[in-house]
Amino acid sequence: MPAPLPPIRKIIHIDMDAFYASVEQRDNPDLRGKPVAVGGSRARGVVAAASYEARTFGVRSAMASVTALRKCPDLLFVKPRFEVYKAVSAQIRAVFAEYTDLIEPLSLDEAYLDVTENRAGLASATEIARQIKAKILENTQLTASAGVSYNKFLAKLASDYRKPDGLFVIKPADGPRFVEPLPVGAFHGIGRVTAGKMNALGIFTGLDLRQQSEEFLTRHFGKAGHHYYHIARGIDERAVNPDRVRKSVGSENTFETDLSTEQALVDGLQPLIDDVWEYCQNRQIGARTVTLKVKYADFQQITRSRTIATVLPDRSTLERICRELLQSILPVTQGVRLLGVSLSSLSDETSMPNRQLTLF
Repeated sequence: MPAPLPPIRKIIHIDMDAFYASVEQRDNPDLRGKPVAVGGSRARGVVAAASYEARTFGVRSAMASVTALRKCPDLLFVKPRFEVYKAVSAQIRAVFAEYTDLIEPLSLDEAYLDVTENRAGLASATEIARQIKAKILENTQLTASAGVSYNKFLAKLASDYRKPDGLFVIKPADGPRFVEPLPVGAFHGIGRVTAGKMNALGIFTGLDLRQQSEEFLTRHFGKAGHHYYHIARGIDERAVNPDRVRKSVGSENTFETDLSTEQALVDGLQPLIDDVWEYCQNRQIGARTVTLKVKYADFQQITRSRTIATVLPDRSTLERICRELLQSILPVTQGVRLLGVSLSSLSDETSMPNRQLTLF
């Protein structure tokens, strides 16, 4: 007898609604119903998150603060409180854990859940999503949107379909048809540059994408072409991975005035080095690759990287490498508006027992 087919997965994607801004509006009644941006209001500030009231004016995350204010003169800026957001995220994760161990967080405010088998013993993933939304609201006074489907790709599309406070289901029979009219830029994993390349090839919608052969897509997009070929047909075999490893840790800062001297650049690096080192130290993560990011006044951007044989032993080594990478671009011929430091080639300290390190 042939082996029985595996059960169709039941995947939920939960995405909190305007998470940072909603937390600020929850904690400060004076902000409720008003356009709010979490981030810096200075000339070089950037919007980290925007409330739905601000979004109606076209304010979006990653937008320059001056642009956001131009779009919405009454915009209220609030400094981010990441420790508060982390605490609320932990409350939300606790709700997920009532139903399944198969939780793949993507950020503080969104995650995939596989509830094919679940602690509640419920056959309906839609009912589980409904219960999760209600418990999140009860525990945090915040709304979440949920997408339910048979794979991760479609569940994420579904969660964005009825925001805010939405719940949308894409059934197996409806997956390929749901994808057809969507612009390729709406697909998770297809960014602005890739969408532009697809448009140049005459691919604008999911239906256009489906009409391309797998050979054509891999020729133009490399290995990602295989993925695009399948998602255009509503197919995504990726499992929810509760042990998803973060690929990099980074911190960057856009300065209010351009930096032009070596000492100013060295000083600008210090808080970035502190940020990434503290993150890794607190989570006992090792890193072997250091990358310096520099954006000049004319918005030209460069990176310099170095990979070492063993994980970074201490902060002083990290700082030394950052300063050596900085030396490689000196002297600067124009001001520097942004610096960034990131660590990659990450590893879990507990999986490498024979290291003799200072802080890991």
